[in-house]
Order: sequence, then structure tokens, then C-alpha cells
Amino acid sequence: MSDLHINFRQASFLISASKLKQCPQDSHAEIAFAGRSNAGKSSAINALTRNPRLARTSKTPGRTQLLNFFSLNVPGALLVDLPGYGYAKVPLAMQKEWQKHLNDYLENRDPLCGIVLVTDIRHPMKEFDKMIIDWCIASELPLHILLTKADKLKRNAMMNALREAKKSLPKHPDDLITLQAFSATKGDGLPELERQLVSLMKPLLAQNIETTAEQGQTPAESDPGSQ
Repeated sequence: MSDLHINFRQASFLISASKLKQCPQDSHAEIAFAGRSNAGKSSAINALTRNPRLARTSKTPGRTQLLNFFSLNVPGALLVDLPGYGYAKVPLAMQKEWQKHLNDYLENRDPLCGIVLVTDIRHPMKEFDKMIIDWCIASELPLHILLTKADKLKRNAMMNALREAKKSLPKHPDDLITLQAFSATKGDGLPELERQLVSLMKPLLAQNIETTAEQGQTPAESDPGSQ
């Protein structure tokens, strides 16, 4: 497992899906980024991958309506940009439709090994954030909370916001929820984010490599997308 190197800089767009059955079938470990439409989710993905054009960013509320998948250098390792939520300008019927497909993805997507919840450090833990946190606790799915736009605060204010966010978390199993301050603009917190994602993805990816080796295949041969 120690030889398995995940390189987020090699991320590339794979496919968009509007519902669970359209999601890639050859995924082995994926991390989903969730957050309100104005939390800086796409900017965080772009900062992580060092590609400012990878995830779509827009000032238009609710512009991203699909689950967008990005492949990494290791076969079966994916990042997922989930639809953003929380803007009143998006019709209620559309919000409900997105919610239905998000719930389906979260509840039934087997390769999902963790969620990154992106929330503005100045206005954290809104209703959508609490919903994701409660769901992860109930499902025992690892959650990493990314308090974005930390560069907007002075250091003392940032540390206070970090402490308050930790205190506000509901009771949860040890190590299920991690939390950090982050700035997509300055790149602050990138190494910590990378370490968290690698720690979540590596066990499943290593397990797939071992399984395919036992079957006499290489990981690439077991990956339909590589053929």
C-alpha cells in the first residue's frame, strides 16, 4: 500500500451524471465534495488538483446540476463534485429533484469512501451542512470538513472559528470527522487535505490491486475504462 501514489495534479474530467445509474461502473474508491453553492466547493477542487479550469466555477446560483466525476492517476480512484445547494433563485421543484438524486448517490454508491464538506469559515454549519454531518454519523461514513475562505479572517479569528466549529459538532465516533481551515486562493491547508484524502482512498485501492493480482490481472486490465 505504501507504494500506491495518488497524484491529484493528474486529475482529469471523466463524466457527468444526473442520477446514480449513470455513474461510472469501474470506480473503486471515490471522495465526494459537497457544499452549498456559495461555499467555494469547485474552487477547493481546482486548488487541490492545481487546475483552475477542472471544476466549473460560476457566479450563477445553482449552475452545477450534475454529479461530475474526475479520474486520478490510479485506476478506479475518483473525485466527485456534487451539485451545490442553498440558493433561493433555484426553483423549488429543481432543488427537490437534486436532493433526491443526491440522497440516492449517498445511500447507494458503494465506492464512496468519504465526503469532503465544504463550508465558509465565516458562516459554517448551515442547514445543509448539518444534514450532511448527521447523515455521515448515522452511516458511519468518514467526513472531512473544509472551512474555506480562511484567508478572509485574521489568524486569531480563524483559530476561534475552527474551535467553535469543532465544538458545534454532534457526538460522533472517534476519527469519523476531521476538520481544517482552508484557503483555495492562497493554497493554505492543501497538504493536510491531500493527506486526508489519501488516507481514505488508499485502503480500497490497495484492496482492489490485491484482488486483481490474485485473479492474474493488472489493475489496468480490470478497469473497463482503460480498454
